[in-house]
Amino acid sequence: MKDFLRQLLSGVENQILARQLMREYLQALLLQSLQDRGAFSAWLFQGGTALRFLYSIPRFSEDLDFALIEPGVEDNFQENLDNAKKAFLAANYEISLKPKVMKTVKSAFVRFRGLLYEFGLSRLESETISIKVEIDTNPPLGAGTDSTVVRRHIVLNLRHYDKASLLAGKLHAVMTRGYVKGRDVYDLIWYLSDRNWPSPNIELLRNALRQTNWPGPEVTSQNWRSMVCQCIDEFNWERVLQDVQPFLEHPDDIALVTKENALRLLAE
Repeated sequence: MKDFLRQLLSGVENQILARQLMREYLQALLLQSLQDRGAFSAWLFQGGTALRFLYSIPRFSEDLDFALIEPGVEDNFQENLDNAKKAFLAANYEISLKPKVMKTVKSAFVRFRGLLYEFGLSRLESETISIKVEIDTNPPLGAGTDSTVVRRHIVLNLRHYDKASLLAGKLHAVMTRGYVKGRDVYDLIWYLSDRNWPSPNIELLRNALRQTNWPGPEVTSQNWRSMVCQCIDEFNWERVLQDVQPFLEHPDDIALVTKENALRLLAE
C-alpha cells in the first residue's frame, strides 16, 4: 500500500496538494476496510468526502461522514474501526484511534504518525495526519439511498445518500452550523451550478431541521432557496475563503466562491 502511495505522490511538488492526496488515499483504504467488514449493510456514506469519491467534486475533504440506514440498527462502530486499524498495522502504518462513542454521533480520530515525515512532507517525525470518522446513529428520517461502484485509487462499492438527500444534508449544514465553514459554501455553489442535480429532499431537510430545533419557519419546496439566501447573506466571506482555499484541487476556483455567485444561483 505504501508503494502505491509513493507512486501517487511522486512528482507532486506542492506540499499542500501532496498532503491532501495522502489523506485521500488513506480515506480510500479506510473505506475499503469498512467495505470488507460489511459496514455498508448498515452505514450510508454522506458529506463532502462522499461528493469527492462519488461525483469528483474538485475539493478535498478531511472527514468520513456516515449515517445509519435507520435508527436502532447495530452500528458496530468500534469493531469496524478496530478492524481497519489491524489492516493498517499489517501494512506497516503507525496508527492510533481516539474514539468517542457515548453520543448520538459517534466519532473517532484516526491518526497516522510519522507518515508525513517518511514521505518528506514534514520535518517532525511526531507530526500526524488524521481522518475524522463520524456516524450519526439517530439520523433524521426520509433519506433516499443509492449504491455506486467507483474507483478513486481503489475500486469501492459504496452505499450512500442519493443526490437529493446529499443536497438536503448540505443545506442543513449551511443553515444550522454554529460557525462559518467555507467548504459548505463551495459545495453549495457546486451543487447549484449543476442544472441536472435534483432538487433537495425536502422531507429529509425538514426532519433534520426539526431534530436540531430549527427556530425558523418550516422549510418547503417553495421557500428553501430564500431561507438559505438569508443564511448566506450573514456569512463572513473572508472566513469562507480562508476555510476552503487549502482544500481546492484547482486553486483558481477560489474566484468562484463569492456571495454574488451563491445568491445568483439560489435565485435561479
